Amino acid sequence: MTESLPHLRFPILATFAGIVAERLVRAFWPVWTILFLMLAPLLLGVHNDMPLEIVWTLAVAGLIGIAVFTWRGWRRFRWPLRAEALARVDARLPGRPILALGDAQAVGAGDPASEAVWIAHLQRMQDRTKAARYVSPDLRVSQADPFGLRYIALLFLMVGLLFGSVTRIGTVAQASPVGSASTAATGPTWEGWIEPPAYTGKPTLYLPDLDEDRIEVPEGSRFTVRFYGDIGALTLSETVSGRRADELPPASDQHQVFDALQQGELRIDGSGGQAWDVSIVTDGIPSVELTGPALSNAEGQMTLPFRATDDYGVTGGSATVSIDLAQIDRRHGLAIDPDPIAPLIVDLPIPITGDRAAFDEALIDNFSQSVMANLPVKVRLEVTDAKGQAGQSVETQMVLPGRRFFQPVARVIIEQRRDLLWSTANAPRVAQLLRAISNRPDGFFRNETHFPMVRGVVETLEAKYEGGLTDEERDEVAALMWDLAIEFEEGALADARERLQRAQDRLAEAMRNGASAAEIQELMDELRDATNDYMQMLADQMDPNENSTDQPDGGGETMQFTQDELNALMDRIQEMMEEGRMPEAAVLMEQLNQLMENMKMTQGEGQGGPRSPGQKSMEDLGETLRDQQQLSDDAFRDLQDQFNGGQQETEQRPGETPRDGDGTNGDPGQQNLADRQEALRQMLEEQRRNLPNLSGDEAEAARRAIEQAERSMDRAEDALRRGDMAEAIDRQAEAMDALREGLRELGRAIAQSERDESGQGQQQGDQTAQAAPRQSDPLGRQLGTEGQSGTDQNLLQGEDIYRRAGELLDEIRRRSAELDRPEDERNYLRRLLDRF
Repeated sequence: MTESLPHLRFPILATFAGIVAERLVRAFWPVWTILFLMLAPLLLGVHNDMPLEIVWTLAVAGLIGIAVFTWRGWRRFRWPLRAEALARVDARLPGRPILALGDAQAVGAGDPASEAVWIAHLQRMQDRTKAARYVSPDLRVSQADPFGLRYIALLFLMVGLLFGSVTRIGTVAQASPVGSASTAATGPTWEGWIEPPAYTGKPTLYLPDLDEDRIEVPEGSRFTVRFYGDIGALTLSETVSGRRADELPPASDQHQVFDALQQGELRIDGSGGQAWDVSIVTDGIPSVELTGPALSNAEGQMTLPFRATDDYGVTGGSATVSIDLAQIDRRHGLAIDPDPIAPLIVDLPIPITGDRAAFDEALIDNFSQSVMANLPVKVRLEVTDAKGQAGQSVETQMVLPGRRFFQPVARVIIEQRRDLLWSTANAPRVAQLLRAISNRPDGFFRNETHFPMVRGVVETLEAKYEGGLTDEERDEVAALMWDLAIEFEEGALADARERLQRAQDRLAEAMRNGASAAEIQELMDELRDATNDYMQMLADQMDPNENSTDQPDGGGETMQFTQDELNALMDRIQEMMEEGRMPEAAVLMEQLNQLMENMKMTQGEGQGGPRSPGQKSMEDLGETLRDQQQLSDDAFRDLQDQFNGGQQETEQRPGETPRDGDGTNGDPGQQNLADRQEALRQMLEEQRRNLPNLSGDEAEAARRAIEQAERSMDRAEDALRRGDMAEAIDRQAEAMDALREGLRELGRAIAQSERDESGQGQQQGDQTAQAAPRQSDPLGRQLGTEGQSGTDQNLLQGEDIYRRAGELLDEIRRRSAELDRPEDERNYLRRLLDRF
């Protein structure tokens, strides 16, 4: 029947092949599952590290399993019939048309009308067979393999193929204790490996590949040697493991493993044997040294830089701080012998990623609550390597930094706390002094809770010292005294700081969500009040002319900005918010936050000295931005000269270099525009190389922006040399935008670095916080807080900036609408309107 329907041949043949595959999978899936499980360890060479008996036992078991399941599968497998494939294809068609084509007319035979209907029915069935498609086989055996063993075996095989080698399969025959036929024919063979300790990062060496008679290996390397063939045909002798004669295994052992601990000889005697002189590369002891003095901030956080090295890498380290009694001024509470003072031991920071063989780091910690704070100590650093070897630094004498206290009562409490920790014998003296300062509390205690807190400490001491203070009781009282000193020092200041932060957060939220004029006024009033209160608290609690009795003199610093300048900055923020210029207001708000944060960070620190690298980079980039703006102005005037037929404008802008009518500089020795652009690009490249080593997203954004400015300058130079002034001006504008972005991000990165690493050293340069003057571009728009644009002269010359900005915009619109102007000039003017 199907011979007359050739379009059915392929669907039936493909379906037949699918049925064959389906029955093969269901009958023989255990066979290849066992085969995969056997091949995977052979590919990985696992058999080389297993006893021969186990290897061959597993191999025989696997082969038996393959034979059993092959026999069982062959019994279950049944070759399909063509009719089965035909029926499966027919079942997918509506009405089973293939089966219908084989039917015969049972009723109405001989009736022309009935026969015509039957013929039409057969034709319709035949047409339906044209839609026949092969039926995909069902290869699922999940019912027979509910645990997915076939997938596990396949996974093992893939791991073996990825991380193993097909050549290792052949070595299983060499694992025979009696030797294979090939071994008997070719004689005994051997192989070996040298595995250096994992921490060295050195690769494994294959002994048969080493042609040299002398080899160097790291100390502790593991040697593995295997013999194949008759026992005794090959023997091993070695002197590198340092084992005694009674500890050595028989020289003919087929599998020997030992570690190289000393210089010596390794020899394999027998057919194809070899010998090597083995040298040991000893693992060096790590070293560590201080690379600078200990730096600290007003909060007492210490930063101690150091450098550590090791031939393979440092794995850990610690710093030990011990009291230096010989250097202490033994007066007052320190006159008596101290109680035993345990050294402080803290872990050194180790890089999580990167090279640990040599690195620079800094120990950052706060020891303000230790009895050794602000006293002479000895510091020793120690680092260890993976082998457990330790290296120490030279013992260094220093004064251990501690928190600085400025409030008089707080300073007294901290000093007495130190004396109590120095020796419990000082307890009566400490109690008497605290009782004395609290005798007349008027003028000493701002908060009504302070007096009872001091008296509570006194009563606790007096109740306990008569029977002798235990270490736990002493530490308990010391903790109370620390909290009390912090309350005196920071109580009111903390409230003012929290109020200031809350006002800043509320104003920032208003900038993001929009606020009415009344809400803006209310929020700005709150910010002004909080700022005034905070500055007053700082002034009240900081006494730069008075030295603490329990710590070295650190000097003081005057914050170099006035209240009027702060008010001017806040007025500008309010003005921008009321005009709806929220992004620009947010920039100024960030500047205000940085000013207040810098005031907290530099409180009590010394001033003077050279500029910091960050300040120098900011100033240099600002100068480059101004030079680029001047160059862009000159290029724009050249473009105007081209459009106006070389006629020069009669008015000279402020700060403009005199020019003659041909569009060149009046000074014949001055470089042309392209050369000036190239010089600026080279200057910016040098400034980028000299950027301070800052980390974080802001620093990376600054570097990317400066690199973008360099690329734009390079394109501008190329356009200038081609005489395409419009293109050059566009590229110069891109360079200036990138420079401004770089300045903003660099300023944020420097501020973030100062916040994150506050107190890590005496800050270089004058730490000033001055409200930036209002800076505007030629259209009267606020530039923000970073960088400058244009010349240093006042372009507006006292005129109302908004009126002047409107006049300039109107003039640009008028000129862009004049059809008689060149199309290039009108395109440039339209770009100006789109930008501004």
